[in-house]
Amino acid sequence: MLCLRSIYDSLGDISAKVYIQDNASDDDVARLLSRFPQAIVSKNEYNIGFARAVNRGLVQSAAPYVVIINPDTIVRKGCFEAILEYMEKNTDVGVVGPRILDTDGTTQGSARAFPTPFTGLFGRNTVLTKWFPNNPITRANMFTSRAHGKIPMDVDWVSGACMVVRRRAIDEVGLMDTRFFLYWEDADWCRRMWQKGWKVVYHPTPTVVHSVGTSSSTKPTRSLIEFHKSCYRLFDKYNRTSLKLLNPLVTAALALRLVMTIALNKTGTAFARVRSGKDARE
Repeated sequence: MLCLRSIYDSLGDISAKVYIQDNASDDDVARLLSRFPQAIVSKNEYNIGFARAVNRGLVQSAAPYVVIINPDTIVRKGCFEAILEYMEKNTDVGVVGPRILDTDGTTQGSARAFPTPFTGLFGRNTVLTKWFPNNPITRANMFTSRAHGKIPMDVDWVSGACMVVRRRAIDEVGLMDTRFFLYWEDADWCRRMWQKGWKVVYHPTPTVVHSVGTSSSTKPTRSLIEFHKSCYRLFDKYNRTSLKLLNPLVTAALALRLVMTIALNKTGTAFARVRSGKDARE
């Protein structure tokens, strides 16, 4: 509800249609439509995945620009206007990602380098990055840390939590790869944009606020499994034929990482509950 209100408030004089793909959620869609009757809602019978849902929305529209945005975001005023103005002046840009903030005001690592084997150890949410946030590998992976002031910069890929995409680029590159059920479909799409000659840009002036993990928090283990499955799909898709022998090793490494991540998350949750109970007694 807050996301939709912020979208309409930020549009200003921009003409736009809003398409909502509901992946069999428990949300009260009828109440949503009563507040925003101009929105076009498609309710899927089951969870078809992020990429497939986005594609269904994309084919409903023929607008010259499309915005892909998560429902757990708040768009700040002027965001779309600034991005469209930039894209109108830079016709070789296919995708623009705005600056994305956490709810506490810190900048998320929403513009990144294409993943390498080190990303599994020093990704945005890995334990090593949390312990050593300023390590050189993480800083090299996060383009947001290199952004200076208000100057847009070319990046490898931007987060699908909010991205503005040129329709001509979509027509040339194609829709999202539906083999990615959840996660990494945005990195794959941006890589394909670059392969077809379309630039991907991070614009640090227009801003949205994103509550990370809100949509996946109800089924955290399922989300982690899908994250790691998509990691493998991305590796396998762009891995050179000569390195296919590494696939079993990558599978084993991702499986180990998944088990460790689930264990750490459960330990952290248990600690939080114990701590919360202790605080209550005190």
